[in-house]
Amino acid sequence: MTITLRAANDADYDPIIPCLDAWWGGQQMASMLPHLFFTHFRPWTYLAEDQGDILGFLAAFRSQTDPDLVSCHFIGVDPAARGRGVGAALYERLFADAAAAGCRKILAVTSPQNRASIAFHQRLGFEALPGPKFAAGVAFTPNYDGPGEDRARFARAVKGISGSAASGRN
Repeated sequence: MTITLRAANDADYDPIIPCLDAWWGGQQMASMLPHLFFTHFRPWTYLAEDQGDILGFLAAFRSQTDPDLVSCHFIGVDPAARGRGVGAALYERLFADAAAAGCRKILAVTSPQNRASIAFHQRLGFEALPGPKFAAGVAFTPNYDGPGEDRARFARAVKGISGSAASGRN
């Protein structure tokens, strides 16, 4: 497998959306990835491919409130490609682009029940941010993304840029 990374574009949305629910075992996930990431946040949205086949994607944005921050909204990897460095490669691209833009921190969220995602983010150097609730040792913020949408929050300093990875609000 050869991983090729590239910036996503508007035409990439339609082929990715049908994959989401399948990649999450039938869970309804497609509504969590609006088209606007492929139109208005293209500098921060990437695809990973192998000979034209989509292996994964990362959709992020630079904060309009605090330009030192980049927030990863959604990362997804085809289950058949998991464990092969696709997600890490996508994040490394985000880290490099954030450093080049002078950003200081990357923020991310995941479901507090998604142990694989939590472990993945921790392996990449993300630190858990405090939350008012705990379940199975994971701090989380209830209703962070709306009613019933609890999230564990993470932050990582951008290498080469000074700043604390654990400060700030996501």
